Amino acid sequence: MMNPIHQTAVAGVSGYAGAELARLLLHHPRLAGCPPVFFGRPAGPHEEIGSRVSLAELHPQLAGSIGSTSKWVEPFQWDALREKNVRLIFLATPHEQSRAWVPRLLDLGIRVIDLSGAWRLKQSANREVYRLDDADPSAAASIQNQAVYGLPELHRERIAAAQVVANPGCYATSIILALAPLVADHRVDLDRGITCDSKSGVSGAGKTPTAKTHFMHAADNLSAYSPFNHRHTGELLEQLGLDNSNIIFTPHLLPIPRGILSTIYLTLREPAEPRAIEDCFRRFYSSSPMVRWFGANLPAIQYSVRTNYCDLGFALAPDRRRLIVVSCLDNLLKGAAGQAVQNMNLLFGWPEQEGLT
Repeated sequence: MMNPIHQTAVAGVSGYAGAELARLLLHHPRLAGCPPVFFGRPAGPHEEIGSRVSLAELHPQLAGSIGSTSKWVEPFQWDALREKNVRLIFLATPHEQSRAWVPRLLDLGIRVIDLSGAWRLKQSANREVYRLDDADPSAAASIQNQAVYGLPELHRERIAAAQVVANPGCYATSIILALAPLVADHRVDLDRGITCDSKSGVSGAGKTPTAKTHFMHAADNLSAYSPFNHRHTGELLEQLGLDNSNIIFTPHLLPIPRGILSTIYLTLREPAEPRAIEDCFRRFYSSSPMVRWFGANLPAIQYSVRTNYCDLGFALAPDRRRLIVVSCLDNLLKGAAGQAVQNMNLLFGWPEQEGLT
C-alpha cells in the first residue's frame, strides 16, 4: 500500500537527469511499495490528456529496474498531483517552467526539489543570466527568499526544513565543495585570486543536441566555452561569499558521456604543511558521507562516475603556499539526480546517503 507521506513525483523524466532520478527512486529502499509518479511534458493542444508512454520504452536502460515495466510516464496534469496525493515533486524541467510552477505547487502543499537554475540565486544581478520573467514578481521574491540551496554538505539542517530546495549546478558543486573548507578557514589569499579550470562530459549540456554537442564537434576534441559569464558563476560567488574579482571559472567540454573534473588553483594566505590541509578538509567533511577525501592521491573521473560521491584531492607546492585542489564527480548524479535524492533523504529525515551507495 502506498504511504501518502512519501509519495513522490518526477516532472521532466524524459531527460538524462530524469532517467537517473527514475532509476534511483525505483530502487530506493524507503520507497518500496510507494513508487514515484512520472510526468513528461504537459499535454499540448493537439494531444489527448490520457496519452502516455511506458517508462521502459522511454528509457530502455531501465527495463530491468523494479516496477519499471508497469510504470507509465503521463503528460503533466495538476489534477493528478491531488489524486495521487503527491507530497514531494522533483522538477527536472527548464528553469522557466520551474519558476512558473513552484508557486502553485506550494499552494497545493507539495514540497519541491528543483533541478533547474530557477531558484538557486538570491541576488538579482546573478539571476539575470536566466532572464526570468515572473507572472507575480512579489510571490516569486517571497519564494526565492525561502528557497534553500540544496548542497547538503553546507546546508543540511536548512534543507531538512525547506519547502523549496534548489538543487545546485554540477560545475558549481564540484568547485564549491573543493573550496568551502579553505574559504571557511580563511586560508585563501583572495587578493591573488582563484582559478577554476573545469571539464565536463557531453551529458552536462542536456539531451537536446546542439552544434557543439554534435559528435563531429565533441569527439576527439576539447573546447572551452562561456569564460567569465557561465550561469554557474553566481552560485560560486553566493555560496562561497566571494566577489567576482576573486575568482575565474572556465568550463570545458570533454569528449566523454559523463563526469566532471575541476582543477582549482589558489594561493594560501600563510604557508601551510600538507597535514594542515588534510586536517582542514577532514574536519569540514567529517559528517559528509558523499565526500571522499583522496588527499595527495589525486582523484580521477573514472573513480567517481556512476556514483554520488564528490572526490577531492590536493597538491601543495614546495613553497607551501601555492595549492591545487582537484574535484571529481558525476554530473548526472552528485551534480544532479543523486544530489536531489540526497536532499529528499534529508527532507524525509532519512540518512542522507540512503539509496545512493
